[in-house]
Amino acid sequence: MGEKSEPLVRIFGVLDITPEVVTMLVITAITAVVCLIVRSRLKERPGRLQNMLEKAVEYLDNFFTDIMGKKNARKYLWFLGSLFCFIILANYSGLIPGVGISRFFKAPTSSLSVTLGLAIMTFFFIQISAIRAGAKHYLKHFLTPIVPLILLDEFIKPASLALRLFGNIFGEENVTENLYRLLPIGAPMIMMGLSLLFCAIQAMVYTMLTASYLQEFLEE
Repeated sequence: MGEKSEPLVRIFGVLDITPEVVTMLVITAITAVVCLIVRSRLKERPGRLQNMLEKAVEYLDNFFTDIMGKKNARKYLWFLGSLFCFIILANYSGLIPGVGISRFFKAPTSSLSVTLGLAIMTFFFIQISAIRAGAKHYLKHFLTPIVPLILLDEFIKPASLALRLFGNIFGEENVTENLYRLLPIGAPMIMMGLSLLFCAIQAMVYTMLTASYLQEFLEE
C-alpha cells in the first residue's frame, strides 16, 4: 500500500493512468449513477435511498451553516458538499478488501499527487470566490506591510490540507498492511473498524478548514 504506484497505462507517453486514477473514475461513475437514479425518481414521499441522501444533504447544510452562516453555506454547498463526498468515498475505498493490494485499485487520498490536486483546486476556488464576493476588499486584504507573510500564508493553508490528508490516510493504510502481515486474523479487522471513524473525521476536517478559510475572506 505504501509503495509508489506504477502506471497501468501511459497515454501519449505523458499521461499516466495509475490505480488511484482508476479508483477515482470508479467513485465518480458510481456517484453520478446514484445521483441520476435518485433525480429521476424524486418523490414527495421519498424511498430509502432518497431519504438517506436528503438527510446527508441536510447534515452537510447544517454543518457548514455553523461555520459560515446560512446564506454562505447554501451558496457554496455545491462545492463544499462535493468535496466532502469525494474525500470520504476516496478514504473509504481503501477499506474495501483488495484495494491497495491489487495493482488496479488504490485509495486516491493515499497519494500525495491526489491530495495536492485537491489542495490546488481548493486554493483557486477560495481565491476566485473571494474576488467575486468583492474584488476591492480582496485586494485590500493584501495591502499591508507584511504582504509577503500574507501571501505565504495563503499558499501554506492548502499545502497543509494536502499533507494532513495524505499523511493520515497513507499512515493508516501502512499500519493496516503491517498488521495484516504480522497477524492476518483479528488485528487488521480492528484497525479497519477504527478507520471507518478515522476516514470520516479526515473528510470533515478538510472541508471544515476549507469552509473556514473561505469564510475569512467573505467576512472581510
